[in-house]
Amino acid sequence: MKKVSVGILGLGTVGGGTFEVLRQNKELIEKRLGAHLEIKAIATRTPSRAASWNCPSELVSNNPDLVLNDPEIDIVAELIGGIEPARDFVLRALRSGKSVVTANKELLAKHGPLLRQVADENSVDLLFEGAVGGGIPLIKPLRESLAGNRIEEVLAILNGTTNFILSKMTREGADYHAVLAEAQALGYAEAEPSSDVDGFDTQYKLAIVAGIAFDTPVDLDDIFREGITKVSARDIEYAAELGYAIKLVALARRAESSALEMRVHPALLPHSHPLASVGDAFNAIWVRGDAVGETMFYGRGAGAHPTGSAVVGDLIEAARNRLRGIRNIDHAPEHKAVMLPFDEAQTRFCVRMQVKDRPGAIAQIAGVLGDSGVSIESIVQKKTEHGEAEIFWMTHDTTQSAMDQSLKGFAQLEVVREVSSVLRVEGE
Repeated sequence: MKKVSVGILGLGTVGGGTFEVLRQNKELIEKRLGAHLEIKAIATRTPSRAASWNCPSELVSNNPDLVLNDPEIDIVAELIGGIEPARDFVLRALRSGKSVVTANKELLAKHGPLLRQVADENSVDLLFEGAVGGGIPLIKPLRESLAGNRIEEVLAILNGTTNFILSKMTREGADYHAVLAEAQALGYAEAEPSSDVDGFDTQYKLAIVAGIAFDTPVDLDDIFREGITKVSARDIEYAAELGYAIKLVALARRAESSALEMRVHPALLPHSHPLASVGDAFNAIWVRGDAVGETMFYGRGAGAHPTGSAVVGDLIEAARNRLRGIRNIDHAPEHKAVMLPFDEAQTRFCVRMQVKDRPGAIAQIAGVLGDSGVSIESIVQKKTEHGEAEIFWMTHDTTQSAMDQSLKGFAQLEVVREVSSVLRVEGE
């Protein structure tokens, strides 16, 4: 049989998972490929990790040049994460004629167009199925299976940590900080959880997905980002009463003007929407195309073996292309789509506020909303202690600018003690 040689950079969770999938399914992979897929070298900052993955020590070093400079290595799997030195390693590999497989979402979100351009210039593959959704097949279906569609909307749950936290808050009625501490103890959340809970991880992934789905370069500044740190058990309780679940969603869609709007934030999803039932650390991506209609991809969005599965799938594809002397046609988009200003984005809002329980309070609030051109669809009011009331109300469709104007008006009302939360409604 012919042979294709692979070099791996990184032996952490994803690198180790990739090695194990390659080892465990070696015969099956080679049968499907029709060639040997050989791991020739692995470079990691901590070679001692080799033992934890049952990896032969002779394959492992702390010298990336043994991977990048070896002319016999055909494909490099970059699995170290972050920007540098990963960016330098990927560019070196591409420019030396090696195909690259990566699961590095931050690198692709910030430098994806450059990397795709360099891969194109050097006639090699750049594959990154593992960068979004762990083991869920998504990038290839968008590039190939749905290539004949004009994609109209992508709505997704792309972060397992935040979905675990919100799912547990929903089941147990617990508050955010208590569940975060438990998620950290269980290993679902990092000791410094900002990348997940503040929405950065989801923002990176949406930039990658939207760039492919809508054929445009995406700057991270194009994507509004808000995390889950302000979501409370009370918000979840009220949402459930109205028939909604709260999830951290990634949204990209064409507005009526054909401009693109892209946002990451907590949102109320109706229980009838398929994303609303996605629980715990699972991810799901709902896509609407003009020909296919609605479709959804669901599965484990992270972890050694799920992400390793996606990386190995890319390695097999890159190896098959090397054997055939071809590459995927993947021209980086040159023209950027028009982006809808965030203030003009249309959605419905849910607002929870504390007000003084006195006659005319709701009329004053409604007056502020009316002056801003915002109308209320539904309202729930409950008495609290000390002569106050808690109000949870939902608007009809309106713009972000109109809601911002309303919030400024509330600040001038003596009856409004506090606006506790402002959430958006999607998926209807």
